[in-house]
Amino acid sequence: MRILIVEDDPALADGLLRSLEQLGYAVDCAGNGEQANTMLKDAVYDLAILDLGLPKLDGTEVLRRLRQRGGRTPVLILTARDAVEDRVQGLDLGADDYLTKPFNLVELEARVRALIRRGQLGSNASLNCGRLVFDPSGRRASCGDVPLELSSRELGVLEVLMLRQGKVVNKEQIMEALCNWDEDLGDNAIEVYIHRLRKKLESSGTRIRTIRGLGYLLETNEN
Repeated sequence: MRILIVEDDPALADGLLRSLEQLGYAVDCAGNGEQANTMLKDAVYDLAILDLGLPKLDGTEVLRRLRQRGGRTPVLILTARDAVEDRVQGLDLGADDYLTKPFNLVELEARVRALIRRGQLGSNASLNCGRLVFDPSGRRASCGDVPLELSSRELGVLEVLMLRQGKVVNKEQIMEALCNWDEDLGDNAIEVYIHRLRKKLESSGTRIRTIRGLGYLLETNEN
């Protein structure tokens, strides 16, 4: 899952980045509205956390342009503007949630999980493939009732495969979901994560099949 933080306070942006990366998300940051507008046009995000009082281009204009382009990225407004009129305007422009500063980090993390879950799964609470269950909200995977011990990167790869189960997923799609713009995750690293996942999924009734020259396919052992 990939998140864009749009915040002109470097300390706050860095704190949010570190917190969300610890939860296993790939995170990019934009420090002004023009940069955010460009990044939202050039990349696909599962969530944008958007401040309103931004230099160069106000956050409301960033949101307006995103929705005018038909962009469906969920948007959580995070701002010091706490007037009712500001909340109404943000929601009317297409924001999905609104949180005022100062805020509780635990609450923000819960709202992030809820928005991503809503955007990816609709009303479904989990993804299933064979006996394998993935909970995107809690960032957990299990085989039946037995939790699987997976690293954040392994969880990220598994999430991409489960969201597209039955379809071939190439390395570029996995890298885009796992990495922010400042990272460079090579083909060899993806192969290592796939190898580790295969070993950990042996008892789950699922397998990751390599489709030569194309990518990877998550399927049940019955296929």
